[in-house]
Amino acid sequence: MKKNDLILYNEQIHRILDYKDSQALIINCVKRTMPFFVYVDSTASCPICSEDDLLSTFNLSMQEYDSLSSVEKKIAHNRYTLIAPILPFISNVHMRSILINQISKDNSISKQTIRKYLCNYLSFQNVSILVSSNKNNSKPLSNDEKNFRWALNKYFYSRFHNSLKTAYLLMLKEKYTDSNGSLIADFPKFHRFRYFYQKNKKLQNYYISRDGISNYNRNNRPLLGCSVYEYANSIGVGMIDSTICDVYLVNEEKNLVGRPILTACVDAYSGLCCGYSLSWEGGIYSLKLLMKNIIADKVEWCKKFNIPINNDEWNCNKLPATFITDKGKEYTSYIFEQLTELGINIVNLPPYRPELKGSIEKFFDIVQNLYKPYLKGKGFVESDFKERGVPDYRKHACLTLNDFEKILLKCIIYYNTKRILESFPYTEEMINDNIKPYSNCIWNYSINNYGANLINVNSTDLDMTLLPRTKGKFTRKGLIVNSLRYKANGFTEQFLKGGDCVVSYNPNFTSYVWLYQNGQYIKFQLIDSLYNDLSFENATSLKNKHTDCIKQFEHDSLQAKIDLIEDIQTITNNCFSQSKTNISSTKSTRMKEKRRTHIGG
Repeated sequence: MKKNDLILYNEQIHRILDYKDSQALIINCVKRTMPFFVYVDSTASCPICSEDDLLSTFNLSMQEYDSLSSVEKKIAHNRYTLIAPILPFISNVHMRSILINQISKDNSISKQTIRKYLCNYLSFQNVSILVSSNKNNSKPLSNDEKNFRWALNKYFYSRFHNSLKTAYLLMLKEKYTDSNGSLIADFPKFHRFRYFYQKNKKLQNYYISRDGISNYNRNNRPLLGCSVYEYANSIGVGMIDSTICDVYLVNEEKNLVGRPILTACVDAYSGLCCGYSLSWEGGIYSLKLLMKNIIADKVEWCKKFNIPINNDEWNCNKLPATFITDKGKEYTSYIFEQLTELGINIVNLPPYRPELKGSIEKFFDIVQNLYKPYLKGKGFVESDFKERGVPDYRKHACLTLNDFEKILLKCIIYYNTKRILESFPYTEEMINDNIKPYSNCIWNYSINNYGANLINVNSTDLDMTLLPRTKGKFTRKGLIVNSLRYKANGFTEQFLKGGDCVVSYNPNFTSYVWLYQNGQYIKFQLIDSLYNDLSFENATSLKNKHTDCIKQFEHDSLQAKIDLIEDIQTITNNCFSQSKTNISSTKSTRMKEKRRTHIGG
């Protein structure tokens, strides 16, 4: 028998999770309680079961991961992210308990819920089992409790530092007195108010609301050290940041362009550079390039620069399930946050915590120091560039962006494959398996181990997720997006009913937009062919010019209408008669007039 085998032990299906000396770690897949150790000899004669036997026990049909909706995938990955740090220590009962307590505390989720997610996953070994109905079992607040919450928020959690008793008295004055200012008969006692506060209090809210966020970060926040391994026990936690490279570059015509922007993602556990982007434009544009590079086939990518590598040297084509960033505007933008729809958890570091970005900061420092000695005199910017008397490093620039990217790629490959990780916390199993102290070796070893938290995303889904979104409106004239009209088959009812919707669009291409509905992207085609293949900026500019052109002639058109009215009234006034019109011989009169006005030819 080997790991992950299902056996019939004590007349119930169990799964073997690990072996330790003469014992086997197993979990009861029927009761789904926490794993426990048994002697290997006691399982030797147990019959083997299949996955179908397990599913049939519960009359359960496991849903395929690809068939899950985007919302269900997000729920599954968020729950897996909670238990991922525990999986490498599943055989260590003491460490397992510590991690469950810590995760429960950090995420305000009960330990029983964490254990339930963990046991479900260990029993079925499928992230889809973590998807379940999200029922809200919280008990609604009573009227008194709503008043307690209101008083605490207004009078206690404030910069005035009121005592709990003062907040209680102010609440009585506002909520429990009649028109004469007298207390009503059934006002709540102070002990109920105090109990509600103690039951729901959060010290973090207390410190921040009364003393401010800056004071909290300086004097009250937990000092948990700076080691990233405290929350990255396996691969799947990516740290993202950008920097301006210390080198001036030129274009193909040898004209100075400036210093490029390097954006990178480094795995916090192994130190592997998962991907990078090198461009002249930062912000959300560089982040999009970074995400596409992370999921790209690195062997094919390096071939573009005539750099041969094998897959083991850079075996990363999936997104980390957690991204750790700072408070930069591109990382807090709604476009970047749309990645959470893929099941990714985004952590924005709070102020005053630069030490938590140690892995990515170290990456920038190491890579730039690798090429620094060999680019001096070729546009590299020394630390004294602001001092008087130093040479103008711009005049020494000679590398193009393509040249520099080749150098950068070589440095990244060295960083991933030959840089020794002296302080990496090797486990006994890793030492026994002779895992080399290189980032790519640790990454490749960790891919198939418990706790690896990576998300497989294809390029199309990633592109659609990172498109900006805006409000669209269904009308009889089509789907209106940024003042342009779009159409698609099967939306007759929506066109007739009208209503707002969410639309993804490419700012540089007006020909198509995508309706975002229930996690799906539905393509709509531009109706106004005049604006085909333009950017939305150019299309808006063209529409504005057309509007301005029309406005120039509005006065003339209005004056012409007034003149027309005057002419019509002049003619009709001359035709006014007091006598009644004779209508008795209309037919014969019409024949006479036809002969009179007929023009021969």
